[in-house]
Amino acid sequence: MMAASAAGEGKLRRSLGRLDLTAMGVATIVGSGIFVVTGVAAATKAGPAIVLSFVLSGLVFVLVALCYGELSSMVPVSGSAYTYSYATLGEIPAFIVGWLLIMEYVVASSAVSIGWSGMFVATLKALFGVTLPAALTSSPAEGGVINLPAVLVILAVVAVLAGEVKLTARVTKVLVAITIGVLLLIIAIGAPHIDPVNWTPFTPFGLSGIVGGAALGCFAFLGFDIVATSAEECRNPRRDLPFGIIATVLIAAVLYAAVSAVLTGVAPYPTLNTSAPVATAFGALNLGWVGDLIFVASVVALAKGLLMIVYGQTRLSYAMCRDGLLPAGLATTSRSGAPLRLTLLLGTASALIAGLTPIIVVAELVNLGALSAFALVAVGVMMLRRLEPDRERPFRVPFMPVVPLLALAGCVALAVTLAGLTWAAFTIWVVVGLVVYFGYGRRNAARVASGGR
Repeated sequence: MMAASAAGEGKLRRSLGRLDLTAMGVATIVGSGIFVVTGVAAATKAGPAIVLSFVLSGLVFVLVALCYGELSSMVPVSGSAYTYSYATLGEIPAFIVGWLLIMEYVVASSAVSIGWSGMFVATLKALFGVTLPAALTSSPAEGGVINLPAVLVILAVVAVLAGEVKLTARVTKVLVAITIGVLLLIIAIGAPHIDPVNWTPFTPFGLSGIVGGAALGCFAFLGFDIVATSAEECRNPRRDLPFGIIATVLIAAVLYAAVSAVLTGVAPYPTLNTSAPVATAFGALNLGWVGDLIFVASVVALAKGLLMIVYGQTRLSYAMCRDGLLPAGLATTSRSGAPLRLTLLLGTASALIAGLTPIIVVAELVNLGALSAFALVAVGVMMLRRLEPDRERPFRVPFMPVVPLLALAGCVALAVTLAGLTWAAFTIWVVVGLVVYFGYGRRNAARVASGGR
């Protein structure tokens, strides 16, 4: 196995402490998801109890992240769930995880671009009084023709990545700071305008609504695994890794719960069923330049999230092509070194989904793909404890097998609340993936692993 063999090369420097891990995790996880799913989840799933939904999804993610931590600590390279699944669980589980993650990334970029479109349209109207035609800003299912801004922003990001315009760490940190700053500003500015009447009834959809909101709210937590995949760079992984994981998710959960409490307190939850809930909630408050600042900064924050997601989806797919599980021709790089074909192919797919699909369908499909991959990770941890009990584990999941079993149960419980149409699309994607693997990937991966061309 190429990925497995590669895992044994080199040695990462152990330089990260618990505060470093927490900072990395918060910077990654606190992103565009909260701007996209909060309104839809509140309006269609949980109502004001979306606050509790974020707490529930945060708890599930803590359990899943601990499982990620053990697997990633067993592989002496940094990488995605695909990379260390290949090195620890084998080829077939790795392909399934990678295939699900491709779906997650592609659809996530579509969801974020839809959210960006809604925020951009609202910003144009708030700042300049410009109203774009509904036919060009909505999907056919919403009465429009195409969500053109969502398509264009993805194409713009694809052009940036295909041209290998380098994004420095300094620029990325600035964009992350803007994102976190916007959320804190939303809380600070919106809190005085909360009307408790909007929180009544608090649980209009009951317990099932809270669970459904948690399933949809998973989108806002995607990216948490950056902490788990840093296991080999921790000075003390047994102590620092669980601290960083738990602290990251708890900080994000508190921040998300506070933002959702403000949004549902400022505006009645049924009105938040849009791709731009922040703009909807704050648009009627007449906050002057502060409101304009929130709009502009939100557009920037969503653009940052989209850029990172599109970058991630091409690099994951590139790794699978390199290992022979997907056609190597797709991984051909341009003169600038960018995987041009993959970038254009996946970017086009994301643009089509964004332009023609409602936000609720896109967001649910993202979460189902992610929850399925997370469930496989939890199962993998338990399998390896039984099959390879003596293998070195710099970090070990505590309270085995309770933690992975709870993580698995949590993923399943959230996944089953998602719509039947979402499950149908997911099933088709899995079937296509199995055809690709047994028709191409299995034979070609073996040839690549043996050094063949």
